Amino acid sequence: MPALPWVDRTHRASRLVQRGLAAVLALCLLLAQPPALAQGVELLTLQATRNEGAVQLEFAARVQLPRAVDDALQKGVPLYFVAEATLMRSRWYWRDVRVARIERSWRLAFQPLTGSWRVSLGGLNQSYASLEEALSAVSRSGGWRLIEADRLDKGESYYLEFSYRLDSSQLPGPMQFGLGGGSDWTVGVSRTLRIDP
Repeated sequence: MPALPWVDRTHRASRLVQRGLAAVLALCLLLAQPPALAQGVELLTLQATRNEGAVQLEFAARVQLPRAVDDALQKGVPLYFVAEATLMRSRWYWRDVRVARIERSWRLAFQPLTGSWRVSLGGLNQSYASLEEALSAVSRSGGWRLIEADRLDKGESYYLEFSYRLDSSQLPGPMQFGLGGGSDWTVGVSRTLRIDP
């Protein structure tokens, strides 16, 4: 007995509804996932402000260490985090020119005798009771002097190339040899920010 036309249309419509519901469900699950970190680092703030006759940089990031990096840190291997900022002036007729470049490096190490975390910046050292506090200290900076404001020409276009990363080149030699291109040790984030002169 041949199928009735209205039964065939109803069957087709129910399949379309099922597919539509499945697509909506998949989209909801995708949107419900927490935002992915850019290689273990989420950049919370990045801004350049004029203060005291200079352009100053401020940034804050949230760092989530991969398991391999965290294990090495817990075993006493010091980690180095580097923030770099390069101020560029746009040129339409040639490559953009670098106007200023600054870099800051933090050393993070576990102190097993005291059970504390030590952060070093230049010649300054600070101890923290937890890894979270220490990571917060190595992933933010304020009032970082980039360039004197009078060195920026009015009418020119400037932008800032910023990067913050775990510097695996400062790990002990044997560890560097075994890293290869291991994605566990690639922790960092980069951004470009327009600067108004």
